[in-house]
Amino acid sequence: MGKTNKKLSTWQLALMTAAAIISLRGLPMMAQEELTMFFYILFATVLFLIPAALVGAELGSAFADKGGGVYTWVKEAFNRPLGFTAIFLQWIQNVVWYPTVLGFAGAGIAYMIGKPALAQNGVFVGLFAIAMYWFATWITLKGTSAVSKITSQGFLLGTVLPGIVIIVMAIIWIVGKNPIAFEHIPTNVPQVANIDIAHHVHPRFFPHMTGMSDIAFLAGILLLFAGVEVHAVHAPELNNPQKQFPAAMFLAALISFGLFTLGALAVAVVTPYDQINLQDGLFVTFRQLFDHYHIGWMTNIMGFLVAFGALAGVMSWISGPSRGLLWTAHDGELPDFMKKTNRNGIQINILIIQGCIVTILSSLYIVMSDVSVAFFLLSALTIGLYLIMYMLMYAAGIKLRYSQPDLNRSYRVPGGNTGMWLIAGIGFLAVLFSFAVTFSPPSQLPVGSPAFYTGLVITGTVVFLAIPLIISSIMEKKRKRQKNR
Repeated sequence: MGKTNKKLSTWQLALMTAAAIISLRGLPMMAQEELTMFFYILFATVLFLIPAALVGAELGSAFADKGGGVYTWVKEAFNRPLGFTAIFLQWIQNVVWYPTVLGFAGAGIAYMIGKPALAQNGVFVGLFAIAMYWFATWITLKGTSAVSKITSQGFLLGTVLPGIVIIVMAIIWIVGKNPIAFEHIPTNVPQVANIDIAHHVHPRFFPHMTGMSDIAFLAGILLLFAGVEVHAVHAPELNNPQKQFPAAMFLAALISFGLFTLGALAVAVVTPYDQINLQDGLFVTFRQLFDHYHIGWMTNIMGFLVAFGALAGVMSWISGPSRGLLWTAHDGELPDFMKKTNRNGIQINILIIQGCIVTILSSLYIVMSDVSVAFFLLSALTIGLYLIMYMLMYAAGIKLRYSQPDLNRSYRVPGGNTGMWLIAGIGFLAVLFSFAVTFSPPSQLPVGSPAFYTGLVITGTVVFLAIPLIISSIMEKKRKRQKNR
């Protein structure tokens, strides 16, 4: 495989990982939950982010010299077909995610040029998403060092800076005695509003749950924090991967938690409930703040910076899972033409195939009048697939403690085997629960027929789960034929 120079620092890898985890696109989604966001964030952090970071750090440090990320971890614990399934699920999930985050970047550009209506124009958003994706692919082909520079700068300027700005402006808003939006929640939203005996409306801290549909949103919120393990494939590019990789993991988790919590609260403080939407809700908040303080031109600047940050987030993902697929190709799990790399050691054919799929998906913006529900359905499907990948990762962490006890692990989940069972077990059960609720349509979003929704998610999960197993079976038969010649 192409040689890669060890050019990544702990800080660069932490920022690349945080950029993969954090998207300001998630802030309006969290803000829609008003003060119940604290319940969801606490659930996601304690039961998902921390276990994933701890188990990912152990597995990443143990196999730092091998690379391959989740493919290697699951393969070493179980077998090649399951390892291939894990990396395939990680890859296909973010292939569907690219058009949605690039659509958000398109909304940022619309606000930058002072034409916010373009954020809802399917032709503009679709063409923008396609053009930006191929641009990101072109940069990725130049090598990891080029990607890390852009993702680090894009994350700082396009995610951290706007995140800090919205938090500071919200504090100024509160200090200036302006109305607090979450104190005036419509009574027809019982999931986040509580009416006391005196008929006063108060925001809830704990969501009102009458059935699975009220907590189906949990799976989507959980995966706002996903990705802490994705850059494990770059561990060999660190000077001291055994020590630096776990440190980068924890740093990324800390940054993610802080920005998500405070950023979403800032949106909920400023923007009335009925004005928060998932596509351009963040920019509505920026415009409200800046217009109030007579600095409306700042909205244009924030639009550009957020679009830059979204592009950096996409670039941070392009290189990770697709590089994991390259490892599987070299291991005989994909056809030989998928092995091809350019002079920078980048998986060129895999990236071209990936780009073609993203182009087709992004075209949905152009040909469909309303894509929000369609993409939510696609996202719901891929959420389920990604959660299966996490279940395999946690199971691998436990299994390897017994099958390879002497494996050199410079970082270990504390507490011996009991500690691993506890941490990985908590993560596994949380993910399993979230996986179960993905089959219920969320009450917060209009998804049409519940039966159609559930049927689509079940069918899609079975089909996409079958694809890597079928490919693995075909390649195994091919290897046996070659061996018998």
